[in-house]
Amino acid sequence: MTEYLNVGKIVNTHGIRGEVRVISQTDFPEQRYRKGKQLTLFRENQPALDLTVSGHRKHKNFDLLTFEGYPNINDVEPFRNGILKVSKEDLAQLEENEFYYHDIIGLTVLEGEQVIGKVKEILSPGANDVWVIQRKGKKDALIPYIESVVKEIDLASGQVQVEIPEGLLDDAD
Repeated sequence: MTEYLNVGKIVNTHGIRGEVRVISQTDFPEQRYRKGKQLTLFRENQPALDLTVSGHRKHKNFDLLTFEGYPNINDVEPFRNGILKVSKEDLAQLEENEFYYHDIIGLTVLEGEQVIGKVKEILSPGANDVWVIQRKGKKDALIPYIESVVKEIDLASGQVQVEIPEGLLDDAD
């Protein structure tokens, strides 16, 4: 059975020409959404649907996609809230010290010997990714994925070593 990985969520339609608004969950939108690329749409209580990208552009914080054979808003309206995925075999080779989101989510985050929590989600607001760390009995922590904070990622042990700058984790609450 094919294993799939999320690349984005269709949150709405855009205009009347069959464009959908996607909140991207991939590090490689240019590659994933290139014309001719195959994506699989998963929706609740419906069979998976293979789609071929016919167009991609950025608009604000969204990726706008069109698909072959779905030229207007009525064709893509049912895609809303669907999750776009690629098969695991379709993954690109990464450079050294590059990781897929699915490799990072679920890792235990430590500062020295102290467990801070687990990576729950990865946000891509701009210049660098932000990791959402789920902590026991506390609010989720947000840490930037930058060299000065994330020191070492060890996929084999399922751990990330970090160095948290003072004031980044507000534990007053």
